[in-house]
Amino acid sequence: MDISSSQALTDHSLAARGGPSAAMPALETRWADCEEDVRDAQRLRFRVFALEMGAHLAPPAGTSPGLDADRFDDYCDHLLVHAVDPVNGPGPLIGTYRVLTPDAARRAGGYYTDTEFDLSPLAPLRANALELGRSCVDAEWRSGSVIMALWTALGQYMVDHALDTMIGCASIGLDDHGLTAARLWQRLCRTHLVEERWRVEPRIALPLDAEADGDADSDTPPPAAPPLIKGYLRCGARLLGPPALDVAFNTADLPLMLRLDDVAPRYRQHFFGVAG
Repeated sequence: MDISSSQALTDHSLAARGGPSAAMPALETRWADCEEDVRDAQRLRFRVFALEMGAHLAPPAGTSPGLDADRFDDYCDHLLVHAVDPVNGPGPLIGTYRVLTPDAARRAGGYYTDTEFDLSPLAPLRANALELGRSCVDAEWRSGSVIMALWTALGQYMVDHALDTMIGCASIGLDDHGLTAARLWQRLCRTHLVEERWRVEPRIALPLDAEADGDADSDTPPPAAPPLIKGYLRCGARLLGPPALDVAFNTADLPLMLRLDDVAPRYRQHFFGVAG
């Protein structure tokens, strides 16, 4: 869940900030099966992360202009969602997620999330843990329908690969210098923090000053969780620890974990085909 990243679950996560059109077309989800499919995902990520969000990307040497790429892409499976026109068939790519399986993470030298957090407390879970990341939706298509299509395909992927845990990051923009992110952490850690044995530490922590820890004494209402984070929490996801500072993306990244056993009953059948 970068569960990495797009403020715009952005996992660098996907965010649904815009409203859907009055009549949503049919949506088609599939997994990339060729290099050009992956390039399409990287082009969409570049538009969202670099052009829209202003991220300072640092792709590997030799990467073509207009792509968001990193060393993990070659190890990941890339989920794609297209809108389908009843006459012309699938249209341009409108949403993407990438997933890193435990076996692929071993070949890659770890998860992307390892670069932001010390995940050593999760060692007992890694054999069955999938990482979600680099998710985004085109600005014209941000709606609950697109997110549901992505999550349904991800749930089936977990069932097909006999995996029971998702990890990743949900990102919050730093336009207010991190105040919202810090206050959100201070609020959610009281209600959605994992037990101590699973807690992780950020490699570069977001500064959490005293101003952020004053909800009870402040007239300012506590910040609402962004739609993506709210959706994860409703499903049963929990925070693994305090947010990390992602300088390149100018975001605060909250580490999250969702275990199949913790999924709310009403979502288990829908996303995983498992009775509650």
